[in-house]
Amino acid sequence: MFKRSIIHIQILFVIVSSFPLSGNSQPSARGMKVLPEIHVSLEEWEIYEQINEYRAEKGLMPVPLSVSLTYVAQMHVWDLAENSAASGRCNLHSWSSKGTWSPCCYTGDHKRAECMWNKARELTNYPGVAYEIAYWTNEPLDPKAFATKALLKWKESLEHNSVIINSREWRSLDWKAMGVGYNQGYMVVWFGAEPDDDSEIRSIEK
Repeated sequence: MFKRSIIHIQILFVIVSSFPLSGNSQPSARGMKVLPEIHVSLEEWEIYEQINEYRAEKGLMPVPLSVSLTYVAQMHVWDLAENSAASGRCNLHSWSSKGTWSPCCYTGDHKRAECMWNKARELTNYPGVAYEIAYWTNEPLDPKAFATKALLKWKESLEHNSVIINSREWRSLDWKAMGVGYNQGYMVVWFGAEPDDDSEIRSIEK
């Protein structure tokens, strides 16, 4: 029996701002958070390359792949897939209470926006706020096709597209870091205007 696929995309609407740092990440002896070695999947690498190719078509510079933002992205899609962080009024920008992060139910009124904006600073040494676009589908696709489908849906959305190519309210920002995460049909991409000084991505998983 044919099972109709379900597609869901969301974006975090933000006003650039700063909030107090919070969270449960374990610092090193010098007060710096120690991240594990970061590897990216084929889906993650595909969306990263396709986004930069699309930016190049618009005459924009590529955005460097960030260890810190990729770590946050990978933690978030794992939480979404394993803990049903998004349910009911809580959208795809929500985080569950089942991890070493501050949980939040992100709703359409954006009352808990600071929980999302500060996730990179909460979980990593990234110095600035970061912004997320998110997509989910249960349609079975290979890595390249999945990334192509996600980007197509984002390009069709004025709000998502604006984030990716720094247009409209995002025109004043110049992305210096990008993080990518994929897990069980969930794809998120994070953008930050501050460069990431952490270590390099180790490898692409084959």
